[in-house]
Amino acid sequence: MNWKQAVNGVLVRATGYQLQKAGAPTGKGAAPANGATKAGSPGPKTQRPPRRRPSGERLVTAPAFILSTVRSGSTLLRVILDSHSQIHSPHELHLRDITVSVKEGHPAKALDAIGLDDRHLEYLLWDRVLHRALDASGKQHLVNKTPSDVYITDRIRECWPDARFIFLLRHPAAIAASRDDARKGQDSAEGNIRTVLRYAEALEHARHTYDGLVVRYEDLTTDPEAVTQEVCRFLEVPWERDMLDYGDHDHGTFRPGLGDWKDKIKSGQIQPPAPLPKPEQIPPQLHDLSRAWGYLPAEGEHAAPASVEAT
Repeated sequence: MNWKQAVNGVLVRATGYQLQKAGAPTGKGAAPANGATKAGSPGPKTQRPPRRRPSGERLVTAPAFILSTVRSGSTLLRVILDSHSQIHSPHELHLRDITVSVKEGHPAKALDAIGLDDRHLEYLLWDRVLHRALDASGKQHLVNKTPSDVYITDRIRECWPDARFIFLLRHPAAIAASRDDARKGQDSAEGNIRTVLRYAEALEHARHTYDGLVVRYEDLTTDPEAVTQEVCRFLEVPWERDMLDYGDHDHGTFRPGLGDWKDKIKSGQIQPPAPLPKPEQIPPQLHDLSRAWGYLPAEGEHAAPASVEAT
């Protein structure tokens, strides 16, 4: 009799149980997963537990997203927030265009076996990209901004159920004029307006679907202290006066594809906005949007645009 048999003999006499290697067969049935079985009795068949998505799968907690059209002042809001000691707001990361493709066959089956597909693998990549940027900054909170995020708002919330949204508005006619100036007439007037409306419609979908904070570019540039205090309350961080002097901080390179690159943003100072377009200067195609955003009164009404507001 070897030592294993001796030990099992003592256990059987004392408890009625014996030790057995997990998965090893017995004369009357398979051993249960914990490796112990009633002597002389069959054990229950081991079953795989139901598959579930791991808890705590995201590295970034409660990221905030600035949702806006192009040429709405999102780069200005980004660099102001990035000047806060606790907030990192990187240049445009274009999550919409960071995609994953898994080949059919063994790769897809292997991922499926661990509860992943192209979509959720993509979310892991998005989360890792943002976490890498946040971790390198040494800060605690992340605010992401890319105008094309308005087209993936539903996916952002699916990826990060705790995501928060800041809706940045600007006078639609001013957006169109700014985009036309930035592109130096590369688009026709009609094409330029179609692009603005396409972004605006996606932004309106997000505004009417999710809660968030509404900020107007005109208010941000007219009273930046009041507006940034409201934004900081929304983000649950203390307000810092130093964040208004964004030119004193390093925000990376200003160049096309990463955000605004014009002289105004490079000045390092918050500059007052240009006068709002007069009603007769607003292209007819932008009238409905201007009314929806409060830049034109409804028929028979006279209303000034609201300042910062929560929805």
